[in-house]
Amino acid sequence: MWPHNVLRGNAYHGEMSLARMVDAALNRAGEGLRTLEDLARFVLNDAALSGACKHLRHDLREAAGGLWPGRAMIWSRDTSGDVGTAHRTSGESGRGGAGDLAAAAGTRACEAMRTLEEAAKLDAAEAACAIEAQRYRAYDLAADIERRLGAAPTPQWRLCLLLTAAACRRDWQDTLAAAIAGGVDAIQIREKDVPDAALIEQVRAAKSICDPHGVAVIVNDRVDVALLAGADGAHLGQGDLPITQARRLCGRRLWLGATAHGASEARAAVKAGADYVGIGPICASTTKPELSPAGLDVLREVLPCIGPLPHLAIGGLTPASMAGVVSVGGCGAAVGAAISAAEDPEAAARACLDAILGAVA
Repeated sequence: MWPHNVLRGNAYHGEMSLARMVDAALNRAGEGLRTLEDLARFVLNDAALSGACKHLRHDLREAAGGLWPGRAMIWSRDTSGDVGTAHRTSGESGRGGAGDLAAAAGTRACEAMRTLEEAAKLDAAEAACAIEAQRYRAYDLAADIERRLGAAPTPQWRLCLLLTAAACRRDWQDTLAAAIAGGVDAIQIREKDVPDAALIEQVRAAKSICDPHGVAVIVNDRVDVALLAGADGAHLGQGDLPITQARRLCGRRLWLGATAHGASEARAAVKAGADYVGIGPICASTTKPELSPAGLDVLREVLPCIGPLPHLAIGGLTPASMAGVVSVGGCGAAVGAAISAAEDPEAAARACLDAILGAVA
């Protein structure tokens, strides 16, 4: 782009100054993209996301190489004479966490790519459009990585109570309090026929019982209700709102769970960004009698597909089922009637948890 060997006088100095600007911007963009790549690779352990960052970094270098020869960039460098090296802002000296690293790296890369885009407009409008498209790719990648790093990690719950008020032998609030005393560390509120306003109030009431004990509150199906009621998450089955669309509504404010009945659904859940996966049905269930129980085979099939993602075995589970769940690698279970319909929900929950912990030991 800049034929340095024929430049003379002021034109030469002007072109070399532009070369310095481009060289600095290209280095900043590469540094930012490389930081995002390493966060995706080493922190998120996401090969696809890491690869996308790497491909973008190489695509940018290739586009720049066709416009600005590498030697011209090197000859233009003058770090000691750069008036901007001493400039610092208060925010540059610290980071609050990995999410902040991603935010800073993304901003660095995208701002530098804008400089490159503008410089390309001097001589190559088509190349400037290509760099603009690459900048948009960087925006999306940086936002994805920042969202995932900025969110609190989903716990691996041991015992989740599937709570439907009508299925409780005792008052549902008494049942919930007793189940928590018995060791439940998450609940999923499953109400298909409750009006929206009443459901929001129910979730809020459940939160008031659960929060002092650090018990997570998940709402089945309803992302909107979960957001309005201040729940911790929402669980979405195969016929519910897709995870990707739900994420557009809630961002990282909610943990989003998906149901998997087999390997293909499990892989789809991981790809869509589910925070945890419900796996089943293990045994016959009164909640969804239309589904045939898959036994422990569904756990054997699904667990290798989701890797370290938190999960809950689900479907007609009782204390007697827990040893089998743990034996094939299951780490947690969601239980409904075995606790909610019990005369003593606390004892029932404790029996489930003891069976899980005993199998682990």
